[in-house]
Amino acid sequence: MTTQADSQPTERIAKRIARAGMCSRREAERWIEQGRVSVDGTVLTTPAFTVTDDNHVVVDGKPLPAKQETRLWRYHKPPGLVTTNRDELGRDTIFDHLPKNLPRVLTVGRLDLNSEGLLLLTNDGDLARKLELPATGWTRRYRVRVYGRVDQAKLEPLKRGVTIDGVGYDAIIASVDKQQGSNAWLTVSLREGKNREIRRVMEHLGWPVSRLIRLAYGPFQLGNLKAGAVEPVPHKVLREQMGQGR
Repeated sequence: MTTQADSQPTERIAKRIARAGMCSRREAERWIEQGRVSVDGTVLTTPAFTVTDDNHVVVDGKPLPAKQETRLWRYHKPPGLVTTNRDELGRDTIFDHLPKNLPRVLTVGRLDLNSEGLLLLTNDGDLARKLELPATGWTRRYRVRVYGRVDQAKLEPLKRGVTIDGVGYDAIIASVDKQQGSNAWLTVSLREGKNREIRRVMEHLGWPVSRLIRLAYGPFQLGNLKAGAVEPVPHKVLREQMGQGR
């Protein structure tokens, strides 16, 4: 391998790949273990390797794209789209419908097929991972329609967390906004966001979810963004919130 000069700042190879917007850092580590990454002509077998700007990194036979300026976008995901790059069942994904002038982006977390609302997009896999971690502490807020007559008293214990079928869910704050006949609208806030968490918890309580809209992810709001629309988060805002961007 190329000797890394002391004067050159070094970076873990998985982080470099993530910063290029190709994937998350965790996924980059898997690619390395699969032998898909080489540095200066030598295939890596472990992610425990650092590189400098002078190293030539190749992924799947193609040079690693140059590091990009960190960007973040707000996207209003419509229902009926899958939040993956490709779907084995042939269903439309969000990437089939994003603007063509948008660079390669990753999603910050996911919204399931029938969920809608705010989804953050970024060209920096390292930033995506950071925003997804529960340790970041950002609250995700949702507007949720459920079937049934909701008793607020039954929602209160969720603040202490709940375990369903052996899966533990952290604190969830839920309140009834409106009861309309056999349907109710709730505001639900949580910090963890496990797969289909709100749907599973509400169904456990006997109130199946018929609509789920994410309104906010930390300080970023859905606001009046129309379904299918994408808007960049201003550099100044991103810098203030995350210390990212220029």
